[in-house]
Amino acid sequence: MQIESTAILPTFAEAFDMRYVRLIVTAQDRTWLDAAVQASTGYACSVIACDAEAGVETWLDPQQTPDNRPGVSLLFFGMSTDGLGKAVVKRVGQCLMTCPTTAVFDGLPEAERRAPLGAQLRYFGDGFQKSKRLGTQRFWRIPVMDGEFVVADSVGVAAGVAGGNVILQGARSESVLAAARDAVQRIAAVPGVITPFPGGVARSGSKVGSQYPKLIASTNEAYCPTLIGRVPSELLPGAVAAYEVVIDGVDRASVTNATKVAIQAAIAHQTPGVTAGNYGGKLGKHHFYLQEIAQEIVT
Repeated sequence: MQIESTAILPTFAEAFDMRYVRLIVTAQDRTWLDAAVQASTGYACSVIACDAEAGVETWLDPQQTPDNRPGVSLLFFGMSTDGLGKAVVKRVGQCLMTCPTTAVFDGLPEAERRAPLGAQLRYFGDGFQKSKRLGTQRFWRIPVMDGEFVVADSVGVAAGVAGGNVILQGARSESVLAAARDAVQRIAAVPGVITPFPGGVARSGSKVGSQYPKLIASTNEAYCPTLIGRVPSELLPGAVAAYEVVIDGVDRASVTNATKVAIQAAIAHQTPGVTAGNYGGKLGKHHFYLQEIAQEIVT
């Protein structure tokens, strides 16, 4: 499919069922919110080697938060409820409880599946912690050196979709990277999604398996320009760079919407090719067909 200067290749992105948690983090001002985000979502790009995939869903005005302070909604994705719960406790304890002025609330209060949060972190209070209830929700007040750290007793865990992606490629790395950056900025306005890699963009796309038995993933050589002529290539003729935007979402619809705006960014930047990573449909049950999604742009 050709849309203006951009070829949408006949393939699909393959995504997976994952669990997610939504944390509402508030702070005194944007300075400390930024610090909280950078710390708590750091080293959270891929569950291949990280304990979670995490990022900013949306920034919140004071009237949108439980304590009427500036806030942010963060999404954390993991393979299992138990594993994700452990990751969130560690990240909140190490990165948010330590950050000046922050408080942490549950962004999925109606979820039936729960993971303990304050219920575990409260022990840091060494017996001086106190519990409180607001309506049906329970919180812990843990004494810290600027007052109290308020944290939800538990957080809801819901089923999400992770690993949606688009791969942009072209003859100039600068222009392809500019398109990828624009795609990430457009995706940021889509509710219910995150782009967990650095700046939302991955240059080291991976495939399943490796010639080294201990590795579960390795470089996707079909998209490496320095290997053209040595291995079968998925790059368009003349392409010297490919950048992948990975999308995690709360459901299929949110990932589809994010994929669409990423394709729109590629078209706006006259990116020569848009493709996606998959595993032949054998691993993830969610398949996002690029040409079907792109058809919505032209109709």
